[in-house]
Amino acid sequence: MTKIITGQYVHIEHTLANIGARILARFIDFLLIIIYSFAVFYSISYFVSEFNFSENLYILLYVLFLSLPMFYSLFWELFNKGQTPGKKLLGIRAVMIDGKEARLSSFILRWLMLIVDIYFFQCIGILSIMFTKNNQRLGDLAAGTIVIKEKDYRKIKVNLDEFQHLGLNYTPVFPHAENLSDEQINIINQTLSLIDKGHQARVAELASKVKEFLQIKTEMKDIELLRTLVKDYLYYSFEEV
Repeated sequence: MTKIITGQYVHIEHTLANIGARILARFIDFLLIIIYSFAVFYSISYFVSEFNFSENLYILLYVLFLSLPMFYSLFWELFNKGQTPGKKLLGIRAVMIDGKEARLSSFILRWLMLIVDIYFFQCIGILSIMFTKNNQRLGDLAAGTIVIKEKDYRKIKVNLDEFQHLGLNYTPVFPHAENLSDEQINIINQTLSLIDKGHQARVAELASKVKEFLQIKTEMKDIELLRTLVKDYLYYSFEEV
């Protein structure tokens, strides 16, 4: 289990895929590539013998169809949100290290680094997964990705989608909130969450300082003002993403 905290103070916990699951997923993908290659070989051989294709066309078809497996991982992860068929069967998925869906550039880097991780040196990727904190092969380290269990990816999507919903539908009350820093929002969150005898006094004092700092004039209650500023800050933070 590993834990990350996003810039907007969203706490996300997820379980990293273990090395056994990743090796088995890769093996399944390899078997599918072998099956595809044999199917292509026999299909082309059949059509060539049946329709008397020229030798040049015969070679062209082989090169065309047998080169596609080179892009297997890239295509599947790109169009299936970080999952190859092997990963899907094992219930794992590649995502960015902050829990978001991986970008095109990240998928390309993961794919290019397969040359080092698997194809040329065989065990480099396995050793990297074994000895890095987040079970990352070299391709993951280069792309800024991790491989996690699918159930945790769904949880991450729910958490992030809740904040995305705020960004799409929420109307900010105080544009001044955009000028606050992460540290200042953290202080507001801590003040709001610490409920004890002095809670009301601390909230009033902080609200007064915030109003003076942001030059806000409002009849809103102090605790409501602070909560609204946090929401507005999140809104503007997601506007920048």
